[in-house]
Amino acid sequence: MSRLSNREKILTEGLRVVHERGFANASVRDITQAANVPNGSFTNHFASKEAFGLEILDLSFEETVIAIEQTLGNLALTPKERILAFVDANISTLVSHGVENGCLIGNFGVEIGMHSDIIRKRVAEIFDEVQGHVAKCLTAAVAAGELPADVDCVDLAALIISSMQGATILAKADRSLEPMSKFRRTLVSTILR
Repeated sequence: MSRLSNREKILTEGLRVVHERGFANASVRDITQAANVPNGSFTNHFASKEAFGLEILDLSFEETVIAIEQTLGNLALTPKERILAFVDANISTLVSHGVENGCLIGNFGVEIGMHSDIIRKRVAEIFDEVQGHVAKCLTAAVAAGELPADVDCVDLAALIISSMQGATILAKADRSLEPMSKFRRTLVSTILR
């Protein structure tokens, strides 16, 4: 088994530290201490903390892309089942990372959007991409007769992602999965019925 480079340690441990403490509250020193590397290693590998933030944002998004492929892209399931599988995957991810930590991508959007235009734009791109996958699945649901033909799939996808992120923020604040459970129940009983 190969050893992780200092850069990989900083990214892996830095992502964890930022997810637990928030980007502004995670100092470079906190990140390098968690990675067990010298402080200078950070500046050797990243031009700025903002550049590091973009990299961990993309690293976190890789997990979302895998979830999209395994759920929304799973053609063995009906379109409605795929959407629910995606929601369930997000709930599982929230549990595995700690409900109190929320969604790293959403956290970046809330925390740093006003302070870094580059990060704000990247967060918006990520959410647009996720909404696009959900819209594609909703379009398939319309084609399969699972949803009415007059559904605006783009708007509905935006509503689903916005609602899921809102439920994630509430779950983080409550330190409880109940807001996510309510979101899922409402999705099933109203939007996807």
